Amino acid sequence: MKKRALVSVSDKTGIVEVCSKLVEMGYELISTGGTMATIAKAGLPVMNISEITDFPECLDGRVKTLHPAVHAGLLAMRDNPEHMAQLDKLNIDTIDVVIVNLYPFKQTVMAGKSFAEAVENIDIGGPTMLRSAAKNYKDVVVLIDPNDYNKVLDEMASGAVSIETRTYLMYKVYQHTAVYDSMIASYLRNKIGIEYPDQLTLAFERVDELRYGENPHQSAAFYREAIPVGNSLAEAKQLNGKQLSFNNINDANGALALLKEFDRPAAVAIKHTNPCGVAQADTIYEAYKKAHDSDPVSVFGGIVALNGEVDERTAEELTKTFLEIVIAPSFSEKAVEILSKKQNLRLLVHPEIALKDKGGYEFKKVYGGLLVQQSDRTVFGSELKVVTKIQPTKAQLADMEFAMKVVKHCKSNAIVVVKDGCTLGIGVGQTNRIWATNQAIEHSLSSVEGAVLGSDAFFPFDDCVTAASKAGIAAIVQPGGSKRDEDSIIKADECGITMVFSGERHFKH
Repeated sequence: MKKRALVSVSDKTGIVEVCSKLVEMGYELISTGGTMATIAKAGLPVMNISEITDFPECLDGRVKTLHPAVHAGLLAMRDNPEHMAQLDKLNIDTIDVVIVNLYPFKQTVMAGKSFAEAVENIDIGGPTMLRSAAKNYKDVVVLIDPNDYNKVLDEMASGAVSIETRTYLMYKVYQHTAVYDSMIASYLRNKIGIEYPDQLTLAFERVDELRYGENPHQSAAFYREAIPVGNSLAEAKQLNGKQLSFNNINDANGALALLKEFDRPAAVAIKHTNPCGVAQADTIYEAYKKAHDSDPVSVFGGIVALNGEVDERTAEELTKTFLEIVIAPSFSEKAVEILSKKQNLRLLVHPEIALKDKGGYEFKKVYGGLLVQQSDRTVFGSELKVVTKIQPTKAQLADMEFAMKVVKHCKSNAIVVVKDGCTLGIGVGQTNRIWATNQAIEHSLSSVEGAVLGSDAFFPFDDCVTAASKAGIAAIVQPGGSKRDEDSIIKADECGITMVFSGERHFKH
């Protein structure tokens, strides 16, 4: 049997060099279409796949490698006398090396091409050859990744590719085709509008292997969706600072999720995934100052996300506090120069980082399973309902919306006190609502007189209204829906507080 290598690649990186070395080792090259043209142009001898199949490519190239002469040559076990006898009888030669990568389905979808073009870029022959070659890994060397070319060629040149390498290459094939098919399934699922399929496959690509997880004794890695969504943390460029940690990424994601709620210039400070200072203003500088000053203690060592360009003045202000990360759509040259003086401060930039999400789903791993839910995309329900005698002012209604945008990103039970588009106090993660209320009021560094209090869920008792009244809070927004809503309404009327039911709960566990 002749030594033969079948080469058919969309990504032609390094393919001429690989083929040149294979020819030097005595391999005959078999190829198709554009790959064959590239190899021939380099002056290397190459056969068209039709010379092997004795059948012409047809249907605009849709059928070229789907033939017994190809797959028998790949799947025949060399140490099986019956297999080899059948090849001899059928006049089929073995194929010993397969170098294939697939049609650019991902790139086609990301470029916003039509459904018809996406379908046309679903590879059929490529995955079939890869799977055949990988199944017969002991006899066939199969390559899908240009990063593996040199290592495998070195082993081939030294005499043989080790069984360990062959097994690894087998794994890479099935991992690759699984992700490829998952991307196609995900694309079609979104196209059709299927929310919760009977079987769920997810495709992610590793961005980085992290130093450790939440704690130093835990290993961790960071993955992004195989078809990037564009305005995510995974697509941000790091301008300065050391490698992001597991906690950095988790906290930064929380900051971005909240930042995307705002249209006006806004600043979000996050600590351990919970907001510790949030504000909107006429400028990014003013928004950051308000957010910082609302809780300058908690923001220390935190993460700040801004939805506008960081200029020199804002950068100077940011350097006055120890921060782990600053995230923004852009930084001025002078701002980068100023902030880069803090060697460990990570600067993350992406022009679309603050754009609102188009929807999507959230995943939470549980032991032996996966929870999947639609992202929490709303702030208020279908309509607001004023349930007290006193009507809210226009300014209070604006602060109610602001409060609910913040509280929905706080761990339950959660209470947020705000005034003039800025958080004054935040109570998070408490096992009862009155504790969260007391925490939010007590942690306010300035007076909460006339402020608005927002709650992520209904009040089961009137104690939160009583606490709010004693502190001087003038308005409350909460979802409503408790069997004892009337108790809170009566208490609010007694205290002269306006209260609005938003009709939308925002638990976050």
